[in-house]
This record gives sequence, C-alpha cells and structure tokens, in this order.
Amino acid sequence: MTVVDARGLRCPAPVIRIARAARDAAPGTRITVLATDPAAVHDVPAWARMRGHVMVESTETDGEYALTVEVG
Repeated sequence: MTVVDARGLRCPAPVIRIARAARDAAPGTRITVLATDPAAVHDVPAWARMRGHVMVESTETDGEYALTVEVG
C-alpha cells in the first residue's frame, strides 16, 4: 500500500497528491492519503468515483483523516 502525506495542505492539494500517486499505480493498488483538511473527506471520494477507483476506507482521528482508495 502507498501512503501519501497531504497533512497541513488545503484543498485541492490532497486530491492532486493522490491523483499523482494513482497515475502510475497498477489496478488493485491501495493508496491512502493522510489529510487535515476536512474537505478531503468529500473531495477524495468524488475524485475516486470520477476516475473509476473504489473508496475503501475513511477514518478520522483527532482531526487527521486517512482516506484509502483502490485503483481501478
């Protein structure tokens, strides 16, 4: 699994970072983006749907979000 750190960055940076990681990833690869921007909770799943990826998991701990996508 790949982890992308976008903590401290504002939208659209978390989506840009995960998109960059997904571009070269093989189908089935799981990528987790770590973010502190609450907008990522909506933006990352929307991006995943538009690109044919699957949102696997979304968690929040003390204002830090971990959003996992499986590349389609």
